[in-house]
Amino acid sequence: MIFSSKLIEDAVQEFSKLPGIGKKTALRMVLQLLKMQAEDVDAFTGALSRMRHELQFCNTCHNVSDTAVCTICANPGRNHSQVCVVENIRDVIAIESTRQYSGLYHVLGGILSPLDGIGPDQLYISTLHNRVKENNIEELIMALSPTIEGDTTVYYIARQLKDLPVRITTIARGIAFGGELEYADEMTLARSIAKRLPIDNYVTIHNKA
Repeated sequence: MIFSSKLIEDAVQEFSKLPGIGKKTALRMVLQLLKMQAEDVDAFTGALSRMRHELQFCNTCHNVSDTAVCTICANPGRNHSQVCVVENIRDVIAIESTRQYSGLYHVLGGILSPLDGIGPDQLYISTLHNRVKENNIEELIMALSPTIEGDTTVYYIARQLKDLPVRITTIARGIAFGGELEYADEMTLARSIAKRLPIDNYVTIHNKA
């Protein structure tokens, strides 16, 4: 792709670094920006810059936040005795979109995958253990993607917390095995949360499969 402007070439190069964005799509984006008013482009780039430099992660649940504690953890109207354990912030957004869950969250930052070099120390499992131990947490809902890695993570966390007085459940198998949680439709995801299973029942069903 040949450009008559180094400025446009540089802008296209930056846009094409985004996942799923090729050079042609990046060029369309850049040309669209050229049609916009200068102040609108400044607002667009300013929002991106502020997001990157000012965004924080909640000290309690590790979800993205504008402050040290996210709005979900700080909301007194949420059920603080119930914590939904998810892989990443996209899963928080997916579950919140169902409007069927009113508890708190804990973002692990991934799932166990020894082949990829991701072990317990790379995830926020120790902080989850501390939350259960130090707070009045009555139930953990394991809302991890139903994959081998997700199941391994569920089993590991259940073993780590076996001596603590907390009920551990997992979302029902409305989510197809091998699927990603964030791609499930809202109705299926809401039903999976509503019909969650105790972890012991989940292990029994899984072993029979």
